[in-house]
Amino acid sequence: MKIQVEKINTLAGHRDCIYTLAANPTDTHFFSAGGDGMVARWDLHQPEIGELIAKIPNSVYALATIPTQNHLLIGQNYEGLHWIDLASKQEIASLKITNAAIFDIQIIDNQAFVACGDGVVIVVDMPTMNVRKHLKASDKSARCLAINPLTREFAVGYSDNFIRVFDLNTLDLKYAWQAHKNSIFTLQYSPDFAYLLSGSRDAHLKIWQVAPRYPVVQSIVAHLYALNHLVFSPDGQYFATCSMDKSIKVWSAHTWQLLKVIDKARHAGHATSVNKLWWSDYQNLLISASDDRMISIWKLDFLES
Repeated sequence: MKIQVEKINTLAGHRDCIYTLAANPTDTHFFSAGGDGMVARWDLHQPEIGELIAKIPNSVYALATIPTQNHLLIGQNYEGLHWIDLASKQEIASLKITNAAIFDIQIIDNQAFVACGDGVVIVVDMPTMNVRKHLKASDKSARCLAINPLTREFAVGYSDNFIRVFDLNTLDLKYAWQAHKNSIFTLQYSPDFAYLLSGSRDAHLKIWQVAPRYPVVQSIVAHLYALNHLVFSPDGQYFATCSMDKSIKVWSAHTWQLLKVIDKARHAGHATSVNKLWWSDYQNLLISASDDRMISIWKLDFLES
């Protein structure tokens, strides 16, 4: 497999490191936020024109879109959640649920799962905006979340190097194991929900088979430094990882083999840590956000060798 990579755009406008991206799966818009507290909306049809959606006093590490309501959920560090109506760009509600940093937000079944720096995962009922549960399974930060609707489970990666898997219905803890040698920064279930992939500050990528009880399938030294995020391609055939080592890597989702490295030397990539990725089904574009305050848009063409 040969992969042709073309950087088709670089988006500027943020005044500090960009920590997170979120997207509406139904259209070509995506959102970015970071250390400057600015939440921006971009359109892949006209990516040069960024639009300020909200200005938050603190850093933003987590965003989540609610496409059915055309809302954006912003995790404001040390303050809680803000609901933004995207049509009016107005805040319609806020919920002070934590004094800690908010590292991840995932939404399913009208519930928001919020991973916090004090080790708590907060479950919020979206229609009533009431807290349903505080899940405290560690004193170390809950850094990332992944939801498996088939097995009705959700996985949480922590800074105590553990992955913990909870029942989505009862919220009971089902499994817990030390998965890495350092903080776990990213978790993703494969598109068929048969595997859980984890990436860590220890630079390793690990693949866990969901049934039975999450045995490890493969452990890969994927990057030189912390593996910050991973995301699957829209067709489920590939996934991409990004790292503090400034690179993006593209992998086979079937063989777990490395297929392509995207970096500064070869592709005019990012100058500093790459923090977040989003892979759009619009023209198969891969979007990356970095400490260098830039968003890059990559066009990937997969050619049979």
